Amino acid sequence: MKIVTQDIAHAQSTNSVLMIRPCRFYPNPETAADNAFQRSADRDSDALTLAARKEFDAAVQTLCAAGINVHVFEDTVEPEKPDAVFPNNWISTHDDGRVALFPMYSTLRRRERRQDIVEELRKGYRVTEVIDYSTFEDEACYLEGTGSLVLDRPHRIAYACLSTRTDIDLLGEFAQRLDYDLVAFDARDAEKTPVYHTNVVMAVGTRWAAVCLDAIAAHEQKSVVDQLTVAEHEVIPLTLAQMHAFAGNMLELQGNHGPVIALSSTALQALTPDQKRILESHALLVPVQIPTIERVGGGSVRCMLAEIFLPKKR
Repeated sequence: MKIVTQDIAHAQSTNSVLMIRPCRFYPNPETAADNAFQRSADRDSDALTLAARKEFDAAVQTLCAAGINVHVFEDTVEPEKPDAVFPNNWISTHDDGRVALFPMYSTLRRRERRQDIVEELRKGYRVTEVIDYSTFEDEACYLEGTGSLVLDRPHRIAYACLSTRTDIDLLGEFAQRLDYDLVAFDARDAEKTPVYHTNVVMAVGTRWAAVCLDAIAAHEQKSVVDQLTVAEHEVIPLTLAQMHAFAGNMLELQGNHGPVIALSSTALQALTPDQKRILESHALLVPVQIPTIERVGGGSVRCMLAEIFLPKKR
């Protein structure tokens, strides 16, 4: 286990995010097989799209009111991208100016990578390098951004649960190139199905971490907790039921008056009073209502937010 100290050169949270307003929203048939959080649709795609866009707009308004700088990009009409509302899976940005583009398991999701968004970011931010991992799709190797990776940026630790969407060799490639130590583990739900993304198992803030230890293999739980504890995070254990309510899919951001934690109303309702008090001791809780996006898309608030850590142009 690595002994770590706080590195003031790297911040854990940012005040800027990019979000994609969906053009079409419906269940992705290619992701339903391994995403146990995804549910069947109860309406046609037109009704689902309308509901998702309303939820998206309300979420943007709530985040902006909390002092978050939200860069909203419209999804393109063609080709259709049912999961475009979840951009954190195809792009990550870093405070040294690097941008990473990731290989996606679903062929429909590969359409989400957009060079025009990277070029738009260049107008206001300094981009020193674009690392494009998308060619790994040809080798059936996938790493779905900050869905697969939960990054402790100050301590340079990358947490990842292995799945069809998170390849161990590609994890190593990312960790080496971007200077992270890797903590990889197996995580399964109550049905013993591998959890598709790490960011539903756990969330890491500046001084806190919420993690569903019950999902992590018994022989690996201690190493995860020990690493979080050494990095001086207050560990908040989550139950499997809370994980399925997206309580692990939270994200710390910087608002006008200090840190905030963006989470869904579903997740907030699943937390116990003690868990809420612990989280509130670290940041202001900012819930948003996205029931359609959660149920049909199988992802929650954190999945909708691609953080922008790039240095601003002067």
